Amino acid sequence: MATEPHLRLILASGSRGRRYLLEREGYTFEVRPANVDEPTGEGFTDIRQYVHTTAWLKAAAVAPQFADGLILAGDTVGWIDGRVIGKPADADDARRILRTLGGREHELWTGVVLWRRPGDLQLAWQEATRVFVHRFTDAELETYLATRQWEGCSGAYAIHDENDPYVKVVKEASAT
Repeated sequence: MATEPHLRLILASGSRGRRYLLEREGYTFEVRPANVDEPTGEGFTDIRQYVHTTAWLKAAAVAPQFADGLILAGDTVGWIDGRVIGKPADADDARRILRTLGGREHELWTGVVLWRRPGDLQLAWQEATRVFVHRFTDAELETYLATRQWEGCSGAYAIHDENDPYVKVVKEASAT
């Protein structure tokens, strides 16, 4: 009986959080950042469609580079008051985002696309997690910003940092 050879996993992302999660679970994978221009969120009224579109764009940018393998792409953004909260551009933007989120719950949405080469079979789903961000004092906020943990993270925080005293998961992710 013939068995299928090991399918290599390609992460279509440079995200340190996604690398950390895959490494923590023991996966062997290659990293190939998609380097696509992500939509700004303007004009999207359905957050599910936004994260799906962005994850698919990343997968579509990387899939043609491989004859075989499983491409994993994802996009995560915050969603509050009907607006997308993406990655901060700089410390001032991170400060603004954290002040907006402080003392409130919001949703953190992730869109995922798995794209199998060859054959181009695609699976996609979205997940939502309810998150509470602590209301920062000025001193706490400056200390947090100095850690630079916010860099490259939607919502200006790293959800995978389980010991973050300022960010708490209220309700685990649910697939939609």
